[in-house]
Amino acid sequence: MGLTSYAVLVPAVAAAVLLFVATVWCWPRLAGPGVRPVGARVGLLLATQLALFLSVGLGANRAFGFYSDWSDLLGLENAPGVVAGRTEGGAGAAGPLQVLDAGRVKGVGGGSAAPAGGRVQRVDIAGRASRIASSAYVYLPPEYFQSRYRTRTFPVSVVLTGYPGTARALVDKLHYPRTARKLAETGRMQPMILVMLRPTVAPPRDTECVDVPGGPRTETFFAKDLPEAVAAHYRVAPRPVGWGIVGDSTGGYCALKLALHHPRVYAAGAGLSAYYEAPSDPTTGDLFQGDDALRDRADLRWYVDHMPAPDTSLLVTTSRHGEANYQDTLDFVARVRATHRTGVASIVLDSGGHNFNTWRREIPATLQWLSGRLAAR
Repeated sequence: MGLTSYAVLVPAVAAAVLLFVATVWCWPRLAGPGVRPVGARVGLLLATQLALFLSVGLGANRAFGFYSDWSDLLGLENAPGVVAGRTEGGAGAAGPLQVLDAGRVKGVGGGSAAPAGGRVQRVDIAGRASRIASSAYVYLPPEYFQSRYRTRTFPVSVVLTGYPGTARALVDKLHYPRTARKLAETGRMQPMILVMLRPTVAPPRDTECVDVPGGPRTETFFAKDLPEAVAAHYRVAPRPVGWGIVGDSTGGYCALKLALHHPRVYAAGAGLSAYYEAPSDPTTGDLFQGDDALRDRADLRWYVDHMPAPDTSLLVTTSRHGEANYQDTLDFVARVRATHRTGVASIVLDSGGHNFNTWRREIPATLQWLSGRLAAR
């Protein structure tokens, strides 16, 4: 009875429909005065509203992948990950990355035994410097398994969700592996490894990819631990020429920040519907513990204005109508272009909201852009 399963959604919808029918059917019989009729009417209305609210919430969660399970929703998911399983498609069993299982890419040809469309592996990654453990999905293009490419290394793009988000949504809802495969088949991008995960590596807290003083060292995980774990397990191109990072919403902010802060790790960063400074709210807590220098560093516009321009490439996306970050994005692009060292490009839609449908429209062009800035060897 998972949070995203039809086994939960269908009964919730059925209950809402039955309660609505019961309310209409019983209302004339409960129309009289008195405590009991009034209480019964109130009870039916409340039950119907609650069932409807639950159905809409479950449907939205299934569509957009906000929470993966009940413990995630209730904030009970706070234990560190445990690395276990078997190795597949890379180095030996010992190491910071372990493969748990693998399957084919939906929507393209090939099966799990003969990966004509590539493979998607579910992995656990243990950060040695940050002491953070996180699960992820790794897409390996079909060329990775072909004998003629056995000595080739492949470029890598780290792909991040928003907050709270689920890594599986990057595969099933935003279709990153399927899109990458179709673009490579038509020659619009080179075969690329995708490492897909959420930036919430210390759930339920939203750390905004910050090394929190006395708390989770999330930036260290993405700038050091994750690249080292992937490089130790797969045939990947060297950093930074072969590495990029992309994300949406919170993941977009993280992608831009990591590319700016760590140009020797990521040669390119793309932010879909990104914002440009870390928020402070109940989900984040106090990220900076009064450290103004750390707060300034996490503000991307301040960073561009005051720090030496890093040798990296950035891509930002927005919409003229429907996105709250439109003016902020134009401002950020202008500031970056003034540095004359950091490259910046943009995708500006006429209309589009802060949602999966908009990001699916932007992902093909974003992957092509990333591919053009990464090198395989």
